[in-house]
Amino acid sequence: MSQTILIIEDDRRIANWMKIYFQRAGFNAEVAHDGGAGLAAARSLAPDLIILDLMLPRLDGIAVCNTLRRESDVPIIMLTARETHAERIKGLESGADDYIVKPFNPDEVVARAKAVLRRVEGEVQQVLTCGDISLNITTRRLTISERPVSLSQTQFALLVAFMRHPNQILTREQLITLALDNDFDGFDRAIDNHILRLRKQLASGGHQPIQTVYGTGYRFVVEEG
Repeated sequence: MSQTILIIEDDRRIANWMKIYFQRAGFNAEVAHDGGAGLAAARSLAPDLIILDLMLPRLDGIAVCNTLRRESDVPIIMLTARETHAERIKGLESGADDYIVKPFNPDEVVARAKAVLRRVEGEVQQVLTCGDISLNITTRRLTISERPVSLSQTQFALLVAFMRHPNQILTREQLITLALDNDFDGFDRAIDNHILRLRKQLASGGHQPIQTVYGTGYRFVVEEG
């Protein structure tokens, strides 16, 4: 399966130019032209890598990068027309994996993307699999029946806890300890809202793996065989 690159760039000429080069290199490539659309596309597509322009309408690249870093570890290469050292540091501190200054050669962008992807793939990958649900803890990538699904940081942490304790009844207090390391400002019942949203993300083909155990908590049901 080809890897997917999301290009978030408001200059349509540059965005289409990069899209063509990535497609020629064998990638799937999608484009968004502002920060808000880019963030939505990142959540829906769960791309393997993002090319992110620093100066974007609606949400700038720093804001998009900061938001994505709270939700996933997707590799990000930041583009900017600014060459100052301070701007580069700002981009990297927001969570970007690499930084390219405009104008650039599109072949260099593709080469940098391949290098970042190789580095990520070279890391030890920890994958949890239950039925058609596959969760890569290293890359924070969730697929259900090979379809990418986006999760918030809290939803991701809860799913890891559930998948590491299949078929076990977990109380709300246990989930807070396992998933959030007790770093939870709400009441224990507030965890129900996070689980409700997680269940909506997991619903597939009429099967819901997270079952409510009334009066106790929840259980992540894994069918045998």
